[in-house]
Amino acid sequence: MSESTGGLFGRLFRRRRKQEKTAEAPKTEAQESLSTPQQPHADEARQAEGACAPDTERLPDEDDSASASAEAAASPSGQEGNTAASSGEEDVHPDIAEAEPAVKAERAVAETEETASAPAEEAVTTDRARKGWFSRLREGLAKSSSALGGGIAGIFTRRRLDEDTLQELEDILIQADLGIDMAERVIERLRRERFEKTVTPEEVKAVLAEEIARVLKPVEQPFEIDEETRPFVVLVVGVNGSGKTTTIGKLAALARREGHSVMLVAGDTFRAAAVEQLGVWAERAGAAFMKAETGADAAALAFDALKKAQAENVDIVFMDTAGRLQNRRELMDELAKIVRVMKKVIPEAPHAVLLVLDATVGQNALMQVEAFREVAGVTGLIMTKLDGTARGGILVAIAEKYGLPVHAIGVGEQIDDLQPFNAEAFARAIAGLDARM
Repeated sequence: MSESTGGLFGRLFRRRRKQEKTAEAPKTEAQESLSTPQQPHADEARQAEGACAPDTERLPDEDDSASASAEAAASPSGQEGNTAASSGEEDVHPDIAEAEPAVKAERAVAETEETASAPAEEAVTTDRARKGWFSRLREGLAKSSSALGGGIAGIFTRRRLDEDTLQELEDILIQADLGIDMAERVIERLRRERFEKTVTPEEVKAVLAEEIARVLKPVEQPFEIDEETRPFVVLVVGVNGSGKTTTIGKLAALARREGHSVMLVAGDTFRAAAVEQLGVWAERAGAAFMKAETGADAAALAFDALKKAQAENVDIVFMDTAGRLQNRRELMDELAKIVRVMKKVIPEAPHAVLLVLDATVGQNALMQVEAFREVAGVTGLIMTKLDGTARGGILVAIAEKYGLPVHAIGVGEQIDDLQPFNAEAFARAIAGLDARM
């Protein structure tokens, strides 16, 4: 692997190794696309599965047709496949319909991004880099911080802190999805330190930021890659519309930017649009790409991909998966099968399981973490769409309940809008405070 430590990917993904190794030249192949009617190792994968239950046919979500109609309506040309392929986002399931406006807005932005020239994109990235990540984070979390800040300002106008005020504040914190534990912690601290004293909104925000940072700091962890493990296999999971495909594309682009060889595997074999989306990202990033025909067995594709990655000494494999609801047992069983088949090729695979969470779904994200952790053994989280919701506080509740590493957060469509998670910066941004100097 590349020994480069500069750049975004080097900060987001920490390298772990036992001894110095001779750096290898990155592969020069820009893209490799496999699309054969029958996968060479499909039968072998099924044999490897052995006594496991027979393949479970993936059933379409009850409202797939409604989702397709909505997607077609969002496309100027009325071609749903093209719209989905260029958007970099995934279909929105009715269970998270509240996220639909934000998703549509992101799709519109993504379509513009896909058609932009490379020089123009680099110029935009440079300008945004000058602006600074904290400023963009503040902008992204503006809805969350405004909801919190407005509520706090409404009850703290240099008035004495009494029980009625504390109760109002607790309600505001809970409504912001920060969680009951966090709300109680803030209330108890204010009661202990400021009760019957005059308190300003800024003082309350400072306490809130400190308490949030205290909870989030232990989960602020970069994504570790073992350099002695090649290929390093990353399985990416999540529900429909969470942004898995876009996130994988960004991670691949960042990895290739630093010289790593990467393979993207289109494991969402039931959505042609998702395969096309990932193919576009692979081409743009200069990564190898594997896919199968629509409706093919995703576990068999995983088997083939890992075999090929081993043969070609690929550094990192990112495998996309079909979006699935945590309460659809048959779909979660498919995911468990993918994990089992991977282990037939590489016993330790997947080396990492990233759960991509959509911040706009609020409390539902807690149930997603529980379900995917049980089935796939989630090792870390990436939260997206923090710029499209007033419910960014849900990340705090998740950290407090599960303690899973948070590797990165996304506040926009640009590659550099996916950044390493910084607990203090997040805490101050969501509380509406400036960065510490």
